[in-house]
Amino acid sequence: MSTSKDICAGARNLLINCAELSGTESLLIISEDPDLGWYDGQTVAALEDAARLLGITPTTLHVGAPENYRDFGLTQAMADHDCTIFMSRIGDQYRFAHPVPGKKTIMSYARNANELASAYGQINHKAMLQLKKAVTGILLEAKNVRVTCPLGTDISGDTTDTAEETAADIAVRRFPMGVPQPLDASRMSGQVAIARYLTPTGSKYYEPPSVPIHQTVIADVSNGRITGLTGDVDDVDRIRNQYRRVAGLFDLDPDIVHSFHAGIHPGSTYTDAAGDNPDRWSNSTFTNPRTIHFHTCGNYPPGEICWMVIDHTLRVDGKALWRGGRLCVEEFHPTARCLAEWPELRPLFDSPSRTIGLPDLER
Repeated sequence: MSTSKDICAGARNLLINCAELSGTESLLIISEDPDLGWYDGQTVAALEDAARLLGITPTTLHVGAPENYRDFGLTQAMADHDCTIFMSRIGDQYRFAHPVPGKKTIMSYARNANELASAYGQINHKAMLQLKKAVTGILLEAKNVRVTCPLGTDISGDTTDTAEETAADIAVRRFPMGVPQPLDASRMSGQVAIARYLTPTGSKYYEPPSVPIHQTVIADVSNGRITGLTGDVDDVDRIRNQYRRVAGLFDLDPDIVHSFHAGIHPGSTYTDAAGDNPDRWSNSTFTNPRTIHFHTCGNYPPGEICWMVIDHTLRVDGKALWRGGRLCVEEFHPTARCLAEWPELRPLFDSPSRTIGLPDLER
């Protein structure tokens, strides 16, 4: 059970270490209706209280579920404030928008008080930024990346076409920071085991958002394109129909595997069952090191359909950076140095969270 002290600490981490707010700046909080089941009101209240302690009077705008258009009133409200924090899925739609000079925008994946109060919300955001930089640097220096998993994933290729992202590439800061920069998949070939669910990436919204997969389906990939699906006939048909439907809705190339990245936050925890809301599950657990997700269906980040692969091993030039869903922080100099500079990370990596909404895999 989270305490008010812990919730406050998580809120201050977001406001001070992520948003870098001062008492002279104005703050807008975009709060999604708690009845939709993604965010709770207690977290928003904690942010409001923490902001007031910094001398900031926050403005809170209440919103409903995301839509596939930009709301003028919301956009204008963002323009009128120095900083906007999204406690709403709408923030994911702004992630790749053109940044507004002088404005700060944060997308929070700490969706409830327990998450904000946990190590996920409390670990210094600057430590996670340094870890992201270290992991991204290792990945960008690799000539070859290979991903395998217990269900049969085995895909590899040259990822050197990946350009290092700039501040302008992503307009929205993530909190907590939970993933490195995505790697380009246009020269990746092999197979990916698609299991449990197809889920959306959060970029656009469509119904139904997820499709169940009852038996593992193998997707053949050649130079970043899906060339075939092998598995149970009904599962394959459901997958193909979802790709046709989503591609048709948004005029996309359905066969593209655009990019991929794995989670880096060992405090990331998902306590609900994945099957209760597969969309919420995948868009929450992607920050846990046990997961790697591929962006597909669309020639842009992050595409529209996500593949979630569990307990992967990812090798850079033959050396494991993730092994069986654990980030090998001690085995690379940049990540080991990060642990030395931020000792609060060490106990988390010694005992990372295994709770990702899949009880059969958490024993």
